Amino acid sequence: MRIQVLGTGCAKCKQLTANVEQAVRELGIDTPVEKVEDVREIMKFRVLSTPALVVDGTVKSLGRVLAPDAIKELLAV
Repeated sequence: MRIQVLGTGCAKCKQLTANVEQAVRELGIDTPVEKVEDVREIMKFRVLSTPALVVDGTVKSLGRVLAPDAIKELLAV
């Protein structure tokens, strides 16, 4: 599983990253959470609003800071 958080480093992006890391820990998933801050890389996903959560190349959330429980639901699917 590949988990990425897209964002340029704003407070919301940092919070989403922390929430994703918490969800991954709580689920016992052994995979790093990648932080993508390069705007060119973010644009490859056709994302215009950050933060965004990408799982295995698919954008799962856009422009919102999801709570850890909501992230766990997305990762469990």
